[in-house]
Amino acid sequence: MNRIKELLGTRYPIIQGGMAWVAEHRLAAAVSEGGGLGLIAAGGADAAWVRGQIRGARALTDKPFGVNVMLLNPAVDEIMQVIIEERVPVITTGAGNPGKYIPALKEAGTKVIPVVANVALAIRLERTGVDAVIAEGLESGGHIGEMTTMALVPQVVDALKIPVIAAGGIADGRGVAAAFLLGAEGIQVGTRFVVAAECQASQAYKEKIIGAGDSDTVVTGRATGHPVRVIKNKLTREVQMLEKNGSDLETYENLLAGSLRNAVVDGDVDRGSLMSGQIAGLVNRIQPAAEIIRELFDGARETLASVGEIDD
Repeated sequence: MNRIKELLGTRYPIIQGGMAWVAEHRLAAAVSEGGGLGLIAAGGADAAWVRGQIRGARALTDKPFGVNVMLLNPAVDEIMQVIIEERVPVITTGAGNPGKYIPALKEAGTKVIPVVANVALAIRLERTGVDAVIAEGLESGGHIGEMTTMALVPQVVDALKIPVIAAGGIADGRGVAAAFLLGAEGIQVGTRFVVAAECQASQAYKEKIIGAGDSDTVVTGRATGHPVRVIKNKLTREVQMLEKNGSDLETYENLLAGSLRNAVVDGDVDRGSLMSGQIAGLVNRIQPAAEIIRELFDGARETLASVGEIDD
């Protein structure tokens, strides 16, 4: 029995990425109905919004789903209380250590799975009692670390006893197979679910991902200590100019304020933050979430079956 499937209560060992403004209750429910674990991304929202999203997902599916919590959100204490009260099956966390919330979450029956970008953090979080970790490589869209998925995943696997979920650069069966060969017991996929039929992201945003090539993403924000991978556009060029000129943090914040919403909701592909992984070049069509999941795992089985013995 795969430990991630057992932990999540899902048919497939896959989690949909917790993408702010993108991962709302309709996409989460569709992924869960398709056999994965759908996530609602709390992002910078308040607790009331999160509660409404949880209840919206429950109206659409009786399958397990989760909430992604950014621990830097000023409303994190209230959001955690909502998750506990609503007895959400799983949470994933980013931007911090969820340790102080774990006892209450465990008492409510919630599994806790943080995202990690290095081995040291993974070891530290295992000691707090988390159930698994998501080892996310810099190929991912959105906020990233500095290690690639291929380098990060096996080192985290070797360092921990709890199961590891691989994220970053996975968009087809080959990527799924590679993740398992690296020692992961599950995968997290973000970019490909942005173009799921059930995803409420703007059509213009989806088309930018579908039309992207292998080198059409760029990392901005390293100068501020918050690197983010996005598709290149007018906004990224302006950010790069600020970085070149050594501008102050307030100038960055003013330029980027509301830019993710501009992309996801308003479809502004020039001045919106088009978060996307490097794997966008393999994403070429809109499909139902359930079809994406089946295709990923059917492709993985075919890939693994085609691998012969390596000659001496």
